[in-house]
Amino acid sequence: MANEDKKDFNAMLNDSKDMPKIQIITDEKSIEKYGGSRMYFAPPIDYDRVMKQIPYGKVITIGKIREYFAKQHQADFTEPITAGIFVSISAWASYQRSENETPYWRTLKANGELNSKYPGGIEAQKLKLEAEGHIIISKGRINIRYFVKDYEKALFEIK
Repeated sequence: MANEDKKDFNAMLNDSKDMPKIQIITDEKSIEKYGGSRMYFAPPIDYDRVMKQIPYGKVITIGKIREYFAKQHQADFTEPITAGIFVSISAWASYQRSENETPYWRTLKANGELNSKYPGGIEAQKLKLEAEGHIIISKGRINIRYFVKDYEKALFEIK
């Protein structure tokens, strides 16, 4: 995203468009990749609701949130592109509010990777996670990426 300071992320968060909805996909490659044809679209506010549930010292991945939504709505999978966008919107909306914070830094990308699209980037997320007791490791030499070490041990299970 760009020009974050000029956007009203709380308005975006509360704009459900035509979601939630289930769409039937017919592309064979996508069906094979995602394990079915029933694709669920969750509205942005639903991501925020789930992200608010993650307690201090715990983490979750966007993928786990997507799995939860798919199971909850009898879909084969939750659409991945909007999921990433809506998690970022939730993070920025929380950052713009003075109350009712969403602990967005506890929501990680696949394999426990930190999210550079959050307010303050990797460094801010790293500091918040370390303050909660997590160890952050880096991988790579040129394109360095950051991960929560042994994030699986701290995964929160949504109920």
